[in-house]
Amino acid sequence: MKTKFAGLFLAAALIFVPSSCSARSKGTVERIKVHGKSLEGNLEGDSPDRDVSVYLPASYASEKTRRYPIIYMLHGFTDSDDKWFGFTKHWINLPAVLDKTFGEPGTQEMIVVMPNAFTRYQGSMYSNSVTTGNWEDFIVRELVPYIDAHYRTLPQAASRGLAGHSMGGYGTLRIGMRHPEVFSSVYVLSACCMAVPDAGIAAESKKAEAVKDPAQVEQADFMTKATLASAAAWSPDPQNSPLYLALPTKDGELQPAIIAKWHANAPLSMVDQYIGNLRQLKGIGFDAGDRDEGIAARTRELDHVLTSYHIPHQFEIYEGDHLNHIADRIETKLIPFFSGKLAFVPVNPAR
Repeated sequence: MKTKFAGLFLAAALIFVPSSCSARSKGTVERIKVHGKSLEGNLEGDSPDRDVSVYLPASYASEKTRRYPIIYMLHGFTDSDDKWFGFTKHWINLPAVLDKTFGEPGTQEMIVVMPNAFTRYQGSMYSNSVTTGNWEDFIVRELVPYIDAHYRTLPQAASRGLAGHSMGGYGTLRIGMRHPEVFSSVYVLSACCMAVPDAGIAAESKKAEAVKDPAQVEQADFMTKATLASAAAWSPDPQNSPLYLALPTKDGELQPAIIAKWHANAPLSMVDQYIGNLRQLKGIGFDAGDRDEGIAARTRELDHVLTSYHIPHQFEIYEGDHLNHIADRIETKLIPFFSGKLAFVPVNPAR
């Protein structure tokens, strides 16, 4: 079916495809375009018109007056919504996972939305930057209102969850702790970038210095790409054409002012500033695989910080790596978590 309608995927702004599980719990996917004024004029030259995949649960078409809670899902670095939503073969097919999950006891149907944050440097970091564009603002101030205006959501923070994997987990922490007025609950899967150790930054930045033009990014290794994307998001430099970023090293030497900017964007560095916001959240959940060693260590640190502030949260280190259990974590942990935390009826607008 995907081959038959491939031309329509490119030609239409709104695309309907059925997900692939059993008919009893079969949802529908729409792929739309959302214009981001916050993304206009970004120095990378990425289009401000972003693809967004929207999963509508099985009952959405038949129950015409029903409104739904919504989960905003953020994908990881080098990923995109088309990969997660089955348009491109990938290590996960989110609609298939959701079809299966919403048919199980203890779960309630929700709308699930994922914006395409693949950029010239292969990931936005969901941060505000003149180089990458203001991705945090796009999600909070533009994407959420757009979805509320075009779908039967429950347009209230109590009914909105935010979740993500890897870079998307980073974005979930960053945005979730800063905007409890928009999202009431967050779930983080194997978040990257919670802390930025100087030694690791220096080694990768020295390699990234060899990249002199954005056209070379495609041939770079994963960590070089990640370093460039992080610099574009956290240390933009509008005077440094054609990359428009400042790396944490110059001629192999650490640049303290740039390193400071990176630390300022690390959730474990900023978390103490947002304790009041975190206390407002109805639900906080996060996990990581034990073989994803660096990320697991930072995940444990986040648990320690929230525990020290007596902030309730759900936390687990499970047997696995960065990818191999994400689908079943969504099925057995993330969706049941939001089924219990989000409001499925209108509540006091103040909350």
